[in-house]
Amino acid sequence: MLELSYFARGEERMGVKRIFKKGINRRSFLRIAGFSSLAGLWASANIGLLTGGQKVEAYEVKPSPNALRAGRWGMVIDTRICRQHPECNKCIEACDHEHNVPHIPDKKHEIKWIWKEEFENAFPDTAQEYSIEHLKGTEFLVLCNHCENPPCVRVCPTQATFKRPDGIVMMDMHRCIGCRFCMAACPFGARNFNWINPRAYIKDPNPEYPTRMRGVVEKCIFCNERIDQGKLPVCAEACPYGAIVVGDLADPNSKINQILRENFTIRRKTHLGTGPSVFYIV
Repeated sequence: MLELSYFARGEERMGVKRIFKKGINRRSFLRIAGFSSLAGLWASANIGLLTGGQKVEAYEVKPSPNALRAGRWGMVIDTRICRQHPECNKCIEACDHEHNVPHIPDKKHEIKWIWKEEFENAFPDTAQEYSIEHLKGTEFLVLCNHCENPPCVRVCPTQATFKRPDGIVMMDMHRCIGCRFCMAACPFGARNFNWINPRAYIKDPNPEYPTRMRGVVEKCIFCNERIDQGKLPVCAEACPYGAIVVGDLADPNSKINQILRENFTIRRKTHLGTGPSVFYIV
């Protein structure tokens, strides 16, 4: 099974505690640190000589030729269909299995990528207070909104969370240092922190997707690994009633834009200016 790295906490994060236990005093440690800094500066100053003056660029991983492409990915959830089948959890179950989402009984530690939330909690500030009163008490599917202006991306100090050119807000667990700034910035509660080792709570692991370890944040990533292989997000594919539609919001002729033109939809907390890419037909 694939495994993600985890950065230790406290003093041991930088290895300081271990170094002092081995008999190196503080003066020696500072001398070593200073030498390392000078070596780093020398390498930075001479990198042009080492590469023949050529510009060094990071290697770009190219998607499969069969990858699905969009200017800005979006999702429409038809809650009218969902209300007709309140017992259905196929999309949640498929997502959890696909991405090795653990089922932790303790609510304080639970991890959720897509889940159900009562209307009043999902839309606490809706302007249509009376026209959609019939929705009160009903459950809505909620997930990361893959915002056009994601505040989580702006606050991440390591760029562990970033926005792809096609609008998908990604999460690189390898780069995550567990600061949880993104969780504080997200107004939708779409991110979760692994306070405990989640692997013990995965009953049927999917060997094709990496599991996580304690100390990192995770969330829905719009099934980017499937889109890059030419497949739809697993929640849309698993829904037996066609309640979830994904498509290109940047293409005026796309199916998703046709649905949006023909139906009344709402989005979560639009007044915050994040530009959610998940729409709900009510």
